[in-house]
Amino acid sequence: METTTKTDNVMDLLPKLDCGACGYKTCEDFAKFVEAEPDQLKLCIHITEKVSSNQNTHTNCLGCASEGMGEKMGWKDNLKRDFDFILDCFENEPGPRETILPYNPTLVKELGVKKGDIMIGRPMGMSCGCPITHCGFVTDVDARNGVINWCVTGPLKPRSEGFVDIGYYVAQGYEGLITESSKEIKIGMRYWFLPRRCMLQWRHSGLVNAVVKLPDGSYKVRIEGLFIG
Repeated sequence: METTTKTDNVMDLLPKLDCGACGYKTCEDFAKFVEAEPDQLKLCIHITEKVSSNQNTHTNCLGCASEGMGEKMGWKDNLKRDFDFILDCFENEPGPRETILPYNPTLVKELGVKKGDIMIGRPMGMSCGCPITHCGFVTDVDARNGVINWCVTGPLKPRSEGFVDIGYYVAQGYEGLITESSKEIKIGMRYWFLPRRCMLQWRHSGLVNAVVKLPDGSYKVRIEGLFIG
């Protein structure tokens, strides 16, 4: 018969992104630390404290909430700025689908970037300006134009298996699902949105230039003209 440990209980609270922001390489390593030092759970930037009506404090990982993340956050990001919808990943994909253009597109050929590669890079400038290096799996490459499509994930795989470093890049577009929003989604409109797995929980802005309403009421969208703020 399996038994549940304190580490298992802590893992239930954590995002399992292995982002490293807490100072540990994996969420599992951090959970073992928190087992001995419960007060240090606050080191996880994805954890928020909620106080119930009886004044007992409990924690909740907003990034792991399957439903109602927007409402739980009051439709405000980590810096208390309004946003309109949550952008989710496609089912069975390891992370958000992003289209990027390296600042030096010739690197795509020089480095031999190909489908399946583990890659890192940092979105810089007006397109995004994110201060965090992104990591992920390459899903498609247009070597002629230097354009790469990938799914952005946490840094665990690059740390353990190596990576291709594409350097600085421009984020051209996101594709994903909208399952919860505070506004009606229309093509041609610019919105503030929050990628569910954003490690900073900061809002992004983008123009919805393709949208398909699915039978379950969610939307499949492509968003371009990106920036943070």
